[in-house]
Amino acid sequence: MKRLRNLWPQLIGFENLWQAWRQARRGKSRSPGAVAFELNLERELLALQRQLTEGSYQPGAYRLFTLYERKPRLIAAAPFRDRVVHHAVMNVIEPPLDRTFIFDSYACRHGKGTHAAVGRYQGWARRYPYVLKLDIQRYFPAIDHTLLKAKLRRRIADPSVLALLNRIIDGSPAEVAGEPAWFPGDDLLAPLERRRGIPIGNLTSQFFANLYLDDLDHWLKEQCRVPAYLRYVDDMVLLADAKTELHEYHAALADYLSRERLRLHPRKAQVSRTRDGLNLLGYLVFPHRRRLRNDNGLRFRRRLRGFARAYAQGRLSLAAIDPSVQAWLGHARHADTFGLRQSIFNAVSFIRGAGR
Repeated sequence: MKRLRNLWPQLIGFENLWQAWRQARRGKSRSPGAVAFELNLERELLALQRQLTEGSYQPGAYRLFTLYERKPRLIAAAPFRDRVVHHAVMNVIEPPLDRTFIFDSYACRHGKGTHAAVGRYQGWARRYPYVLKLDIQRYFPAIDHTLLKAKLRRRIADPSVLALLNRIIDGSPAEVAGEPAWFPGDDLLAPLERRRGIPIGNLTSQFFANLYLDDLDHWLKEQCRVPAYLRYVDDMVLLADAKTELHEYHAALADYLSRERLRLHPRKAQVSRTRDGLNLLGYLVFPHRRRLRNDNGLRFRRRLRGFARAYAQGRLSLAAIDPSVQAWLGHARHADTFGLRQSIFNAVSFIRGAGR
């Protein structure tokens, strides 16, 4: 592909930084960092522009916390001003690079997402009898900084943009790195000398995660000629007419990924019949129907009861609760969940002052 050039003037332009601020504040407008930034908006944006122009911009310290949803995940939240920079970068580099991704990469892309991925898989499941589902062991903590930077250099020729991207990557907190892992050709110290791991909470990290496996996507589609393949971050799904084909793809993928310093999850590689249903992105998907994962409904039931208690005690308003409820309903409506939705909502009442 032709490398991208002359991006820097657009990236540091005041109009782009202002747009990046508007994007960064969505859903965060009441956070202390966003409020403080907005109180001196013009001064903050001009200071960012000056630091970027001079090359003196340095990312701030991350706030680390753990989310517990099915499994614990360490989240690294960047300061608000750094999130503005992340949006400014993505506004410039993401549109042209996104056009080079394969059609069936679905994570964090306009017009894609989980529901499009599930719909694509379900269409294939009506055609192919067998499916192989894989994911990468601790993907974000395993991403190798040297390889990621090399992939960016192969696509971007603007030295100022590359320097900023390097600074963002180098600013990843040490806590997000995975355990040292040895790969073919490594000496004893190689894994200890290579930096790895990018923070899950960053907008840039979502894009880097897509970019890091883009070469793999093209290899599978264009060289291996896999007829039915999709990826959502590090979840990979391949379909075929015979089990033997999928076992061969599995072995080839493991070998390819080792060159990217990645490993497939040893307990999550399975060849199964599409008619038996596939656990995919929160749904159990059959060729002609979908069910919501059992744990998804149970988690939302508990959460809704917690909302009802908080509402009864006056700690939450219905307006504050509604976005979470609508988000879950939007997800649940893409499966056969009419009875489940009735059961959950009929069992919970929102009455101010109840239970005091």
